[in-house]
Amino acid sequence: KITKWFLYKMKNIVDIETNLKGFKNLGGLTADQMREAKQAGFSDLQIAELLNTDEMSVRNYRKSLGVVPVIKQIDTMAAEFPAQTNYLYLTYHGNENDITPGENDQIIVLGSGPYRIGSSVEFDWCCVNAATQVNKSGYKSIMINCNPETVSTDYDMCDKLYFEQLTLERVLDICDKENPAGVIVSMGGQIPNNLSMKLHKAGIKIMGTSPVQIDNAESRHKFSAILDSIEVDQPEWREVTTLEDAKQFAQKVGYPVLIRPSYVLSGAAMSIVLTEDELELYLKKATDLNTEHPVVISKFITDAREIEVDAVASEGELFCYAIAEHVENAGVHSGDATIVLPPQRTYLETMRRVKLITKKIAKALEITGPFNIQFIAKDNEVKVIECNLRASRSFPFVSKTLKINFIEIATRLMLGEKVPRIDKSSFDLDYVGVKASQFSFTRLKGSDPVTGVEMSSTGEVACLGDDFNEAFLKSALATGYKIPQKAVLLSTGTPKNKAELIDELLILKKMGLKFYGTKGTADFYKQTGGIDVEVLHRPFDNKEPSILTYLSEGRIDLVINIPKTAEKVELDSDYIIRRKAVDLNIPLLTNIQIAKRFIKALKQYKPIELPVKSWDEYL
Repeated sequence: KITKWFLYKMKNIVDIETNLKGFKNLGGLTADQMREAKQAGFSDLQIAELLNTDEMSVRNYRKSLGVVPVIKQIDTMAAEFPAQTNYLYLTYHGNENDITPGENDQIIVLGSGPYRIGSSVEFDWCCVNAATQVNKSGYKSIMINCNPETVSTDYDMCDKLYFEQLTLERVLDICDKENPAGVIVSMGGQIPNNLSMKLHKAGIKIMGTSPVQIDNAESRHKFSAILDSIEVDQPEWREVTTLEDAKQFAQKVGYPVLIRPSYVLSGAAMSIVLTEDELELYLKKATDLNTEHPVVISKFITDAREIEVDAVASEGELFCYAIAEHVENAGVHSGDATIVLPPQRTYLETMRRVKLITKKIAKALEITGPFNIQFIAKDNEVKVIECNLRASRSFPFVSKTLKINFIEIATRLMLGEKVPRIDKSSFDLDYVGVKASQFSFTRLKGSDPVTGVEMSSTGEVACLGDDFNEAFLKSALATGYKIPQKAVLLSTGTPKNKAELIDELLILKKMGLKFYGTKGTADFYKQTGGIDVEVLHRPFDNKEPSILTYLSEGRIDLVINIPKTAEKVELDSDYIIRRKAVDLNIPLLTNIQIAKRFIKALKQYKPIELPVKSWDEYL
């Protein structure tokens, strides 16, 4: 039941590919054949692979044949009137440009590209602020992004908007036409960041931090060597190309270990591994292990805090910075973590060290523009996890909380402007900001609603409060938590975790809530805290009263389910309970730190008493 027309259109493309494969070398292609391939959508890279050559050779040969795209305006008037928009695109189906390109003093801002749901809006904010500042600084702004969300709501945000894919070929095509004074790659996240070195090699001027330094930060080897040379500590790591290497390293440092491929965003394919069996399983999942795609394996430090710095530097000198802490312990991706600014539970000595290390790294990498560093802190020891020489997801949050637009400052510095120093006292806030993640587990059928090193949130909220508990409770309510009125289901993990929650359970008991749990949990709390927990049976027991029945009947309105470990066996045993809670829209807490903070906040504030103020009132 497929309309044949579509099959013929696909066959045309396959025929062109077969035809291209028949050429011995690039020089055999005529201008007409090259144009036909480009009109059918073949990229220079695809043509290069078919003819056993490289992308730049195809590009140069194509240009020598005069086969170049033209600029067209998107017709917003359905051809009824001439459309004068700055919505532009490139195409090989045309003979002339709709506009006259190549004006003076143009700066290109690369957007965030095709992005996962919920995680592009922060980079969009950064791109739009950068484009706005480019205009204020007297330049003309050009935005390239295939994700029209960035500026589609306000078409006059920038002088020209190219709806285009963020590939090397397409960005160079636009640069050929527009001859920009420079390109900003540090605002759109990982995708433009990955293009920086290739653009640099093609002779494009990259604004701000040198692409060589961006590569130094992205490459684990180079970055680690730099950290060693400036005497900055990092978790022990090794780059491995075989399973045997990985096993040896893990045995040497001891499990758990963290596995990650290079150049990734959102922690894709990252995993915490607790046993040798899991190591084999995850390495198969992470990548085809070989010398071209090595995997970095590092010691995972348990029960440690994670601290983040979002900062801007000018020629290696730290210009302004924000230190924020994660509520959860390290091991939750920073895109999923609950972030607090200013930090509430970090020692002053730790903060001082974080700032000193940030200064050292800014100097070593000669940073001009935005950057983000993630630290792991335990017992006042601070180690660097990673450094990104670009804006991060938390830049809008820290900018709005501190009322200092980091992106505006970064853009001005990258353009070479002199910016007045910021009075450091502005970092002593009289209020607290909390950024909490929004998850869509209800929409993702069958997914396990626990957070880990791979990002799974689809959005976030930021709330301000006069103290941490107020801001935290507001953020929890804003992401959909409801205050329990009836009963709590407890499955609280290891004996250590169980004991940690005793004080909080006594608070809930005072609020008049009833507790349900499995036999092990019930016995533990009866003996150690004198807390009565009514026993319910697990899904696999096939006995009543069952946990699933009580959840379905609406007798429980909060589930605290802390997995003992991240091991598959352990996660699987309670998966059905967590999934049921999510499907029935019952608030679910799977992280011990979040559970403790949520209950403490409930003790201090009733939702009805939470003060509501506008952003301006927190000055």
